[in-house]
Amino acid sequence: MHDLVVHAEALRKRFAHTPALDGVDLAVRRGTVLGVLGPNGAGKTTAVRVLATLLRPDSGRAQVAGIDVLRHPERVRRRIGLTGQYASVDEDLTGLQNLVLIGQLLDLSRRDARRRAEELLDWFGLSEAARRPAKTYSGGMRRRLDLAASLVGHPEVIFLDEPTTGLDPAKREDMWGVVRSQVADGASVLLTTQYLEEADALADEIVVMDAGRVIAHDTPDGLKRRVGGQTLRVRPTDPARLPEVRALLDAVAAPGTSAALDTAAGSRPGAATVPVTGDAALAELVAALVRASIEVTELALHLPSLDEVFLSLTGAPARTAHEDIHEPAEELV
Repeated sequence: MHDLVVHAEALRKRFAHTPALDGVDLAVRRGTVLGVLGPNGAGKTTAVRVLATLLRPDSGRAQVAGIDVLRHPERVRRRIGLTGQYASVDEDLTGLQNLVLIGQLLDLSRRDARRRAEELLDWFGLSEAARRPAKTYSGGMRRRLDLAASLVGHPEVIFLDEPTTGLDPAKREDMWGVVRSQVADGASVLLTTQYLEEADALADEIVVMDAGRVIAHDTPDGLKRRVGGQTLRVRPTDPARLPEVRALLDAVAAPGTSAALDTAAGSRPGAATVPVTGDAALAELVAALVRASIEVTELALHLPSLDEVFLSLTGAPARTAHEDIHEPAEELV
């Protein structure tokens, strides 16, 4: 309990006749990233709004940084950073003015606020546009400015609600670097995302939500192991030796299975795969390949992908769009 910087129990929230949260428990350990996945309407954004003090739950309780979000929302707000699904910068101010303003609202001196703003603008590749009004920024630039704004106060807990939506792949990876650096500096992160590779790359633990409930909670590898066993994939250097490779794979195959040619979309010919029941199969296969003097250009042991996990748990395809519940946020006072 003392190691948890976010701890929510039995959160419930209903909009009209739609239950957005139906008894949700969430926990973020200090210095880690919790990834929250789910299809449209799963309740991810509603949960973030509650934890960030923007929305009152109908019932349940939550603490952030050891502070009750309902009793002391103003104290919680001073300990957190929040980036929502859509950029929320003041478009009439310059990028620099946006960040300096936030710094001063957080009681930084003007000098310290400016220093922090310039540091973040450089970090997010916005220094050249720092003195331009934000309304002249591209969508991706506004998104990066919004992300920078959430970090001005060196927050202890950071809520990132689909933070890389609208960023190109290179900028998305830059953002991953920012998240990792914040965690390395001691911050804790709750991340909702529509990109499964993002959760796989960043999250120490993953919660899967559906219809307002938590339906799974585990490490990325733990979730993958729930869906099915591992798969061995081998590509011999000499394609003529593929039949021998298939025979060796059959020898380590999971009961009731056999090796098959790899027919995955976009795959090159000349590889074979087989389901296996544990890591030991890899060592057995390597020894067999050495004995048979078969050289390979590819040898891999795969868990199911998070895409397969997501589909198995929710029945919905991956890479969903934004939450489809758009009730107005009820500000806490």
